Amino acid sequence: MKALVFSILLIITSGEDCLAQKTEPGLQGSLTAKENLKTIIVYGSDTCHYCIDTKAYLKNKKIDFTYYDVDVNLLKQREMVIKLQKAGISLDNLSLPIVDLNGKLIMNNTDFKDFLKKLDTTKNRHH
Repeated sequence: MKALVFSILLIITSGEDCLAQKTEPGLQGSLTAKENLKTIIVYGSDTCHYCIDTKAYLKNKKIDFTYYDVDVNLLKQREMVIKLQKAGISLDNLSLPIVDLNGKLIMNNTDFKDFLKKLDTTKNRHH
């Protein structure tokens, strides 16, 4: 599954300049300032157990989030790649899920429990 995601990402990034110009304005203009402050986006795959566990963890903690399966939603996959590139994060060792936590990208590339702890902050809860 990681090989599939990685190969798709390589194909997408080959046209990065053209793609970034077409996609960027829509990404930034889609959320109001207030919504952007309380946004958690999970980019994952329905075949990735860490992604499934991340969704369950957030639901259990009653933390609102938006989930995109980047294996099937290629538009959101491109969005994720552009965000990673803009943040200077290498695509070489991509590990899902990727979480956009109020504009800060967090990747599950260390201890999974530590990864989950980064997502559990009271300021991320919607009331």
